[in-house]
Amino acid sequence: MPEQRPMERRPSLDAATAAIRHDVRRMLQQSVSSAPAGIGRVLVGVSGGADSLALAAAVAHVAPRLDIAWGTLTVDHGLQQGSAAVARRAQAEMLALGASFAHVSRAEVGDAGGPEAAARRARYAALEGERVATQSDLILLAHTMDDQAETVLLGLARGSGAASLRGMRPLAGRLGRPLLGLRRETTRASCRAQGIDSWDDPQNHDASFARVRVRDRVLPVLERELGPGIVAALARTADLLDEDTAVLDALAIDRLNACEPGALPVEMLRGLPAGLATRVVKGMLERATGRAPARRHVRETLRLATDWHGQGPLDVPGGRVWRAEGEVRACARAH
Repeated sequence: MPEQRPMERRPSLDAATAAIRHDVRRMLQQSVSSAPAGIGRVLVGVSGGADSLALAAAVAHVAPRLDIAWGTLTVDHGLQQGSAAVARRAQAEMLALGASFAHVSRAEVGDAGGPEAAARRARYAALEGERVATQSDLILLAHTMDDQAETVLLGLARGSGAASLRGMRPLAGRLGRPLLGLRRETTRASCRAQGIDSWDDPQNHDASFARVRVRDRVLPVLERELGPGIVAALARTADLLDEDTAVLDALAIDRLNACEPGALPVEMLRGLPAGLATRVVKGMLERATGRAPARRHVRETLRLATDWHGQGPLDVPGGRVWRAEGEVRACARAH
């Protein structure tokens, strides 16, 4: 009887990497099932940090098994010394992982709205441009539960409404965030287990940024004073608000689509609950002017229906609003 050799055991997959691959697979399968033509290629935003490298490594494992091609874009904001070298290293790592392409884009960052907002706008514009150029169906970003909690807390501090407090959505149009259900520590553990050397952006520790102060100072105090689980609770709040907001938004679109463009019947607005009426007015203004109105513009527009005292036309961003013949009407400003 031939001697039997012991079975060769494969090294067990670490829990962190398994969790990330699971959530990436779930999002890609969800996207494939909801897209009429399926998903042929995804674009991964890669900064060189642990979050995006762990995401890219998971995509490299999952996407080919679902017959999906993948590539990456690293956006170099040029805001600090050595950023070009970091981008080149990330590019090389992505090609080694098997990306069909790994591009680097140098973004021009303005200063409108502050450096954080300006860099974010530049990054999203570069990613969308790359998605179109590479004919990718979906952009995957590596935001985690910690990022979600920080977003919700910043929204609370600014007195934002539900649209802001709902945080980032896992799947919004062409943007997917498969790691929103996982903590930041999970991506770091995955990188350690896979021997992936990540870059720690010095700006992640720059206390001049509000998000950094929330991350390094505010959240630790809340965890210490109120007990563990604050990050998960804030993320859960975002999920609950997202569900409620989605329903209200859908109802508002139904009401808006039933009306003539740029016109809302006064009686209809009067009969709606305030939370729904403001959404309908906001949608009408956005469609008519092509601009997002401030909350005060929405309130003043709604008053033309609910608190009418003969007010004249109102100037709103990109246009004008007035009341006539039982309707609140809006139009874009002539250039």
